[in-house]
Amino acid sequence: MKKFNYINSAKKTFKIESDAINDLSKQIDKDFESLCDLIRFNNGKFIIMGVGKSGHIGQKISATLSSTGTGSIFIHPTEAAHGDIGLIEKKDIVFLISNSGETDEIINILPSLKRLANKITSLTSNKKSTIAKASDIAIAIKSKEACPLDLAPTSSTTSALAFGDALAIALLESKGFTKKDFASSHPAGKLGKKLITQVKHLMHIGKDIPQVNLNTLLSDALLEITKKSLGITLVINHSKVVGIFTDGDLRRCLNQKMDINSTKIKDVMTKKFVVIEDEALAIDAAKVMESNKIFTLVVMNKNKNVGVLSMHDLIQARIL
Repeated sequence: MKKFNYINSAKKTFKIESDAINDLSKQIDKDFESLCDLIRFNNGKFIIMGVGKSGHIGQKISATLSSTGTGSIFIHPTEAAHGDIGLIEKKDIVFLISNSGETDEIINILPSLKRLANKITSLTSNKKSTIAKASDIAIAIKSKEACPLDLAPTSSTTSALAFGDALAIALLESKGFTKKDFASSHPAGKLGKKLITQVKHLMHIGKDIPQVNLNTLLSDALLEITKKSLGITLVINHSKVVGIFTDGDLRRCLNQKMDINSTKIKDVMTKKFVVIEDEALAIDAAKVMESNKIFTLVVMNKNKNVGVLSMHDLIQARIL
């Protein structure tokens, strides 16, 4: 029995579906713009409906919209016919997803939807379909299915999903949606933590900050570094940070065979060092560390030293 080439089959599917997505930019028109304006300036909910695979795609689109500043819910047409249609108000927009545009479960409730909702919009592959013709805004996108039997929804659902992402991002950008806005709808988990945790929430302060004065001997500075366990010490002059001493500086001193009992820290410290504001996001602090290939940052507030942040702090807080 000849072994089937699974990889070639997968590559063919990828090619067909990527072509389908690339073709979307040629298919969207003024109706997409009208849909965006309708959603953006509407005071009600954006309700998405679909059956089967279209329903699964609809749920994902609704979730993406809600997390990016556009209030949306998904209602299954069958559940709508058994009471959930009561969730729809006159200020709401309904978005119907059906590749054929002839889904019975949706067609059966169209009269009620038209009576209850503000506007009916749809995504189908046929503008002459029943659902498209019943819509105030009907968007049609056609895709060649990757399924060789032309039965299983493949490219059509991929295209619908990409369309939903394009819709969400277009609305996000038009509203000037920010990281802070995104964080407000993602308060839990690692993603939310990245978006709301600031440097000041993680930094070491007060007596936990390793610091010495300009005339401190290198041997004493090493004791301070060891005691505070941050791998560096700040060098202070009249309450101002004028330098830092790191493990990298220590290696250079050892390579030059300097006497740690006679060398003063001011002679070997790093005078130009990287700082970050305490109001900055912790994830941005991580980017600063990575780009500068360092493991600690001096934290400032209006040019006044207030703390020290280490890469270990970011890891421990699950920012990385």
